[in-house]
Amino acid sequence: MNKSIFWRFLFIGIAVVAAVVFFLPNTPVFKSMPEWWQKNMPNKGIVLGLDLQGGLHLVYEVEADKAVESTIERYAFTIKEMLQKRKLQAEVKKNNLNIEVTPASQDIMKALREGYNNLDISESGQMVTLRLNEKERSFIKDNAANQALETIRNRIDQFGVAEPTIHRQGQNEIVVQLPGVKDPQRARDLIGRTALLEFKIVNDEAPLASQLPSSITPGDEEKILSQFADKIPADSQILFEKKVNKETGAVTKFPILVKKDAMLTGALLSEAKVTLDTQFSTPHVSITFNPEGAKRFEEVTGANVKKRLAIILDNTVYSAPVIQEKIGGGSAQITGSYGMEEAKDLSIVLKAGALPAPLKMLQNVTVGPSLGSDSIEAGKMAGIAGTIAVALFMIFYYRLSGVIADFALTLNIILLFGAMASLNATLSLPGIAGIILAIGMAVDSNVLMFERMRDELRAGKTPRSAVDSGYKKAFWTIFDSHITTLITAAVLYQFGTGPIKGFAVTLGLGVMINLYTALIGTKSVFDLINSNSDVKKLSI
Repeated sequence: MNKSIFWRFLFIGIAVVAAVVFFLPNTPVFKSMPEWWQKNMPNKGIVLGLDLQGGLHLVYEVEADKAVESTIERYAFTIKEMLQKRKLQAEVKKNNLNIEVTPASQDIMKALREGYNNLDISESGQMVTLRLNEKERSFIKDNAANQALETIRNRIDQFGVAEPTIHRQGQNEIVVQLPGVKDPQRARDLIGRTALLEFKIVNDEAPLASQLPSSITPGDEEKILSQFADKIPADSQILFEKKVNKETGAVTKFPILVKKDAMLTGALLSEAKVTLDTQFSTPHVSITFNPEGAKRFEEVTGANVKKRLAIILDNTVYSAPVIQEKIGGGSAQITGSYGMEEAKDLSIVLKAGALPAPLKMLQNVTVGPSLGSDSIEAGKMAGIAGTIAVALFMIFYYRLSGVIADFALTLNIILLFGAMASLNATLSLPGIAGIILAIGMAVDSNVLMFERMRDELRAGKTPRSAVDSGYKKAFWTIFDSHITTLITAAVLYQFGTGPIKGFAVTLGLGVMINLYTALIGTKSVFDLINSNSDVKKLSI
């Protein structure tokens, strides 16, 4: 064996060993490997996709118009605060997508133009109208979709799902795929929860507060709202506190009149964690504000001693304790009628932050593990049956050369799975289709070379010369066809999503490995055979 052939076989051997090492975590053998191996060597392997191991496929629409409305509400609130600090008497109210300020005095106009030059400001009589321009609205909508994507990703990371797929689709849709999720409903609740945490002062001073019923049964909320609609002060709203009897499970709701303006929101949180009550061992969520939030919390509690402060999450009151004194330190607790699991989910959504806009579920598909198992078995059967049929045909039609082609085919499969495992790629049904297509292309390459070699043998050339000429003449045809397929795979990967990307990855890797095994792997075997000067005939 000359040095050139030796080095080529050595390189092939190293590649095969590396592929086996990377693919080992996907085999039962990995569990019996020593602990040091499992810790220090590749330990992830190929990840099965949603269609192979079951899980959850969700598509949400971000209701971006709500984000625009929320932004306008925040602007109205900050404008009111700014004018109060400057001791300018004015009425500020939100009217659809406009903010109306009256009166339109020179001082108010000057203050608004100085502080809100990013808004369109117009004056009509005694009223100043501020509105978001089209460019600003587009930015808020786009930003809301991006923020929602990041928030969902953070929540799922803390939920503990391995290898989730989360990406934006179109202008305002988000696709979430969670392979192997055991509790789909819990995952859906965690993702879709807006988690808008607000602290509002309870308006016990208004006459309506004493007229509200002390408790109602669930389902009567709309009835209460319509019954007292005419009596609700303009700056207040009725919300409901929910309590669950731990012994009977009965749910009771308590109407509470609160001020509309939030004194604090969850945007100023720095930490949220589950703690246990030392007396009753019931879980509650402890929250800590950042420095700005802690200062604001101290100001709010100091200015509202002996009043009730409602802690509200997604328009549901969790508790409304009386402020006994100014509270420093920036810490608070959210107590409620919930168990440990719900408390953990609450802490997760608070830490991950609130969604900038509500989510509307467009698609909700749960793939059961049994269906995924069926898909794996069907894919295995298709792959094995196809490979055996191709291998037998190659041996029957090309004899010893067919065996060499089957060697290349085996090498191709080993290296392809090893490459996918090294990238921790996700294998899905379309990915299996990509593998089978790549195997078919590998067979095509060998057929092209073998037919060229037969032509050379018919022309009277020796086996060694026929092999060299066959490879040389077939090279550019094989190379061109693989490059065009590789370009197609690259385009699919760039513009495709989910399973399409999986197909593109397996096809692209398969094509590149084909070139290696067809042009170097089989050529090395033929060169080894022809290195014996006694070879007079090529079995092909």
